[in-house]
Amino acid sequence: MGKTPFLTQLASFFKATRSFIVFISLMLVFRSACADWYTVPTGSMQPTIHIGDRVTVNKMAYDLRLPFSKQVLLRTGEPARGDIMVFDSNAAQNRLIKRVVGLPGDTVEMQDEVLLLNGKPLAYRQEDDTNLLTTATEQLGELAHQVQWDKSRPAVLANFNAITIPEDYYLVLGDNRRQSADSRVYGLVPRHELLGKATYIAFSMDYDNYYLPRTDRFAKSLYSEH
Repeated sequence: MGKTPFLTQLASFFKATRSFIVFISLMLVFRSACADWYTVPTGSMQPTIHIGDRVTVNKMAYDLRLPFSKQVLLRTGEPARGDIMVFDSNAAQNRLIKRVVGLPGDTVEMQDEVLLLNGKPLAYRQEDDTNLLTTATEQLGELAHQVQWDKSRPAVLANFNAITIPEDYYLVLGDNRRQSADSRVYGLVPRHELLGKATYIAFSMDYDNYYLPRTDRFAKSLYSEH
């Protein structure tokens, strides 16, 4: 008994599109387990990351996972101080992107918006100071990166007591210190929530200017020295 016209057409369709289907399948596996991108919807990481930036995420930086799952097959690395991580926060019930400030074993505190790491205050070099905004370069270990303080917002998260970080937990902060819900709000980030390390700005759209691309931000590293 021969194939029905429908089955014949279906077989012809799959034969004609086989290469495309394989390509799409491999691309989905790659995005699930190896690398992906993340569109940043808030300004919590300004001035490093702007609203509308689409950042690439190395999903193999810390773990190799079974595709389309959160099952860890192998630890491939450990977060470093200064890494910008993407993670699914159970506490926030949202996907977040923040900078790693404290590693397991570190003691971290904040006094009047100055970070102290293992009892020593970080060094800050002021870049700009206006009536509305202060920007500075923060020396976080070997990494120098920019932070900012929006003076239109109260400094309600300017202080927290010293905390020693347990194994497989991380203290994260946004670079926009008065406009970031981070470990000061949601607590430490457990390792199993990590999705990967943000590396580059793939491209950027200016939401306030008719969604035009910001050409100066294409392929920009998130770890450029200042």
